[in-house]
Amino acid sequence: MANVLALAEQRDGKLKKVSEEVVSAARTLADALGGRVEALVLGPAGVADVAAGLARFGADRIWAVEHDAFAKYEPDGFAQAVSERVRADDYFAVLFPADSLGKDLAPRVAARLDLPLATDATALSVADGELIITRPVYAGRAFARVVLEATPRLVSLRPNVFRPEERPRAGEVQRLEATTSPEQWRVRMRELVAASAARPDVGEASIIVSGGRGLQSPEHWHLLEALCEAMGPQCTLGASRAVVDAGWRPHAEQVGQTGKTVQPQLYIAVGISGAMQHLAGMRSAKTIVAINKDPDAPIFKVADYGIVGDAFEVLPRLTEEVRKLRGQ
Repeated sequence: MANVLALAEQRDGKLKKVSEEVVSAARTLADALGGRVEALVLGPAGVADVAAGLARFGADRIWAVEHDAFAKYEPDGFAQAVSERVRADDYFAVLFPADSLGKDLAPRVAARLDLPLATDATALSVADGELIITRPVYAGRAFARVVLEATPRLVSLRPNVFRPEERPRAGEVQRLEATTSPEQWRVRMRELVAASAARPDVGEASIIVSGGRGLQSPEHWHLLEALCEAMGPQCTLGASRAVVDAGWRPHAEQVGQTGKTVQPQLYIAVGISGAMQHLAGMRSAKTIVAINKDPDAPIFKVADYGIVGDAFEVLPRLTEEVRKLRGQ
């Protein structure tokens, strides 16, 4: 069979944007193979109603596994439920999001099924009936083309790379009861502490103002916050790994190989030198603006626009001009 199974993700009763990306990628792959797209969503009772929206992005059938214990991500329960769905049919490929949930869940499923897993894919193609997976290696310095010698092929997709595309299908929804027992789980989610929802998550924002060690101390972060505020509600703050490791900013804001991969319309890097680890997470942004007093900083090699100057002088002036343009 040439059918593709896409794992979708919900949080607080809403589908995450990455779910639309994974289903859209599955639709493109299934069209090349002449197969169908099936989406799998796990959540509490009623999640099937939310999952029906995946039909807009190409899902022919939607499986909804409903269990009150699935209101939050539960590693053991999710791994068991996904593995059971994969075993129940003859899929050509199973696609996961390579976000925080997918990075934990996909290897668990691969281990249960004794199958290889290709992670963080940035492109998928079909040649002679085989799936060719493109993924970055060496912190993004090169790309490898991988073929998995197993069926189904398990692949996780890098967020913000595969664009959601509306290609409506019938989207038949079928509810499934979980056969799992929470009492048998070795790991349980006790509490989920959410970050402030005042601004979008760095992985989903269309504008990101990101800071590095060039800002010298966390007390100067108000300069980035002012610029972000001037940019509007679609803007959020980001940070380099050095800043997060120093404890200046929370890990949720980290952009880079060990943080989040982003693809905003506009990425403003302030006081960030441009180490390969950071570039691996943001170089696919549509427009990159770099502000750094070092003219030889590597960040300028990937920037569309560069400002060589002191961030403490540039940021207030840039913020003022943005406010004027937006009539603030």
